[in-house]
Amino acid sequence: MNAMRRLKISLPKKAEIHYKYLDILHDSIVNAWIAAGAQKEQILDMTALPWNFAALGGQGKQGKMVHTLVVSTPDTHLAKILRHLNPEEIRYARASTIENVNFAEAQISIEDDPIMPNQNALGVLMLSPLAISDKTVSKGKRWHKDLSKVDLSAAINHRLSRFAGRDIKLEVQVDSLYLRCNPDHSVLVPTKLMRNGKKVFVLGMSAPLVLAGSEDDLRFAWYAGIGEKTRNGFGCIGLAEQGVGR
Repeated sequence: MNAMRRLKISLPKKAEIHYKYLDILHDSIVNAWIAAGAQKEQILDMTALPWNFAALGGQGKQGKMVHTLVVSTPDTHLAKILRHLNPEEIRYARASTIENVNFAEAQISIEDDPIMPNQNALGVLMLSPLAISDKTVSKGKRWHKDLSKVDLSAAINHRLSRFAGRDIKLEVQVDSLYLRCNPDHSVLVPTKLMRNGKKVFVLGMSAPLVLAGSEDDLRFAWYAGIGEKTRNGFGCIGLAEQGVGR
């Protein structure tokens, strides 16, 4: 039996929530984690356990909107807590940015484990952008914006191995045709507004990928997410054959 867990939390059809900065969705999910029994340090600190989320929605006339959240974890302890996640607790209001998130009307469904016995490859797309920082920069933070210029396997395995406590050995390849047709495949994501009025952004990349490796390594990537800032709404993957969906 798979001890990992992944949920899809969907608002009713035609319902959507508008937001400006990704951190309000993160904070609303953290609120629900803690209400379900998680300790703050398990979810928030630098040493927090691995978990991941994606906001499915788009950009409309009123700005960014979300209709569905995907929340997952490869950690067995957090997976047990995720069983008790209540959509009514996925809420957060912030006066300074005039944002209000409330998923009380949402329905929760469990996403099945897509990894079959002895499966050694998975075609995925990014449900949330892939964030990989440029390690050659000595000052500040700079994010990669071109997947063809990154050693994806090394970057993704390094972080996953740290979370897993063992060596993850995935081979990660970008869909060649997509890269050729979409040389500009990065997106600037506003993550939060600082008290001094400065906006914080993360540059993420999006393209279909092929992950190759052992069944256990593929499963860990599916539930943990790939790349950096996975707990902040980046690096969540979905099946390429299913598309993003509603």
